[in-house]
Amino acid sequence: MDQLRALKYFIATVEAGSFTTAGKQFGVPASSVSRRIADLEASLGAQLLKRTTRTVSLTEVGTQYYAQVSDLVTQLEQYDQGVKSYQTTPTGTLKISSMVGFGERILAPILDEFSERYPDISLDVELNDQLSKLDRDDIDIAIRGGYAPDERVVAVKLLDNQFIPAAAPKYFEVYGLPTSTRELPAHKGLYFKTPVGPTPWLSEINGEWQDVSAPSVLTSNNGKWLADKAVKGEGIIMMPEWVLKPYLEQGELVRLHFAESIGITQNQNLGVYMLYQKLAYATPKVKAAVDFIASRVKGRM
Repeated sequence: MDQLRALKYFIATVEAGSFTTAGKQFGVPASSVSRRIADLEASLGAQLLKRTTRTVSLTEVGTQYYAQVSDLVTQLEQYDQGVKSYQTTPTGTLKISSMVGFGERILAPILDEFSERYPDISLDVELNDQLSKLDRDDIDIAIRGGYAPDERVVAVKLLDNQFIPAAAPKYFEVYGLPTSTRELPAHKGLYFKTPVGPTPWLSEINGEWQDVSAPSVLTSNNGKWLADKAVKGEGIIMMPEWVLKPYLEQGELVRLHFAESIGITQNQNLGVYMLYQKLAYATPKVKAAVDFIASRVKGRM
């Protein structure tokens, strides 16, 4: 027996005072309603309704039972509606983990706008450069730099993450302008430290990749500190172009161009990726965030 359906038939019959009227509410014959309630009474071992040819009324125990179950069924319907709304309306807590630099420079203002658009979504945002697993760390969306991850998640490339060399004009005045990557070991370096260590300077020279790193002035995972040092002329910095873009546009830093390839890895397909589990996209809050972030990042860069 479908007890919940039987309860709904029972409550409707009590409130309508008729099997026929209750049946019309559910689009079923009066006989179906009567039979379901009879099954409910049999399972309880008690008579809930007094039946005559014209009326239906509650027994004493039926009155008590109705008072108990009517509120319960109403609550269940409210809970059901809440779940349905959750699956159709962007709402709930959205957990996002992003690497620090991207989070501070690009993601934060986008999420401010997102909150205005979706006020029913509560944001839980953590900025760190540690690698994370979506399922292990209970994260809805992760934003990481590197290669497309080799794991069972969806990876949306938001932008390129190639590291480029740059320095301030005042640095060139003191230490000269390097014209080849071969000259870099004689200069001063500012190094970004990733979770797996400092980023080396690698260059393809005569078909072979070589380490052309300069002696370190500062190694840190604080990109702003490194950029400030570079602006002061204290060294050559290698950071993603999207990080250095404001400094380059203002003329505080100048990008170095070499005939040889240069980067922090031989793989030239570095990117910033937005990661989420495939099934999570069916949840309105995740879908809304994924689509919004992707469109805004591409619109800004």
